[in-house]
Amino acid sequence: MSTEVATAPVTKAAKVNRIGLEMAPYRGGKTTLCAGCGHNAITERIIDAFYEMGVDPYGVAKFSGIGCSSKSPAYFLEVAHGFNAVHGRMPAIATGSLMANRTLLGIGVSGDGDTASIGMGQFIHLMRRNLPMIYIIEDNGCYGLTKGQFSATADLGSKLKTGVVNDLPAIDTCALAIELGATFVARSFSGDKKQLLAILKAAISHRGTAMIDVISPCVTFNDHEGSTKSYSYVKDHEEMLGDVSFVPYFEDITIEYEPGTTKEVTMHDGSHLLLSKLPAEYDPSNSLHALRLLAESKHRGELLTGIFYVNSQSKDFISLLNLVDEPLMNLPLERVRPQRQALDELMDELR
Repeated sequence: MSTEVATAPVTKAAKVNRIGLEMAPYRGGKTTLCAGCGHNAITERIIDAFYEMGVDPYGVAKFSGIGCSSKSPAYFLEVAHGFNAVHGRMPAIATGSLMANRTLLGIGVSGDGDTASIGMGQFIHLMRRNLPMIYIIEDNGCYGLTKGQFSATADLGSKLKTGVVNDLPAIDTCALAIELGATFVARSFSGDKKQLLAILKAAISHRGTAMIDVISPCVTFNDHEGSTKSYSYVKDHEEMLGDVSFVPYFEDITIEYEPGTTKEVTMHDGSHLLLSKLPAEYDPSNSLHALRLLAESKHRGELLTGIFYVNSQSKDFISLLNLVDEPLMNLPLERVRPQRQALDELMDELR
């Protein structure tokens, strides 16, 4: 008589993050972008950053405009709220949404055409208001949906595949964002996984406008010789401002650096942003210094990447408006509509 006892197969426990969620809720639909598109690499880093930071996807609001870049939100955080706005008008939609519900974490994905051309007016006002959201520009220097014409971020002297040379200077969205009042400004390359992931984690923890310009080559229309937004050009001309490390407030990590080689910035939630191997005099809280570095790197023909500017002291737009703690969308009518007496007093003043 057999004495063997049947045992159930051992199943490996699914890996979860600090809030108990697997990776699946952080993913989205299957991409329809071209194979090798830099935008897909950015999507992967967004998924990793939100998962590793333990952000509840249902508490996120995704915004986009029109263009290849604006398809990206469909490929990450499938259970998050989302709104695909018309061309260049994503900032207005994001502003209204985040004012109505201040508990949401906003992330907007735009392109160099959607932002720097038709959407420039709205981009300017979003930056100066310091709305608490992450604003990513997937920057390929061309209009990928309409056959690759130059965009406003295309560099002077760069060439189309047809041989046409761009004779207009480029708009530097990072310099513009710093000048206008954004409180977190960075640039990265879609092919630099480590740097982009660290920057995204820091942006998630920042309370204010976190603007990230990500050079993201268009493999169909702008990855040829003569382009300054191609994979080969960026790899040959990238100059990193410094190594970026990010320590979330919920992780007990000790990192040692040589004295004088690290600048530590405390984020709003208590996390620490560490910028290492920087020039000894570099100060990421100095906007004039950041603008000078951007101008100098442009003059040398380098593509400077990293976190240029962080201001964790300025109040964000929601705080400046002194809104109540409850989301405005949940307030009853009697708390948002002035009483008849208030209207009568106003009319009397105008008579």
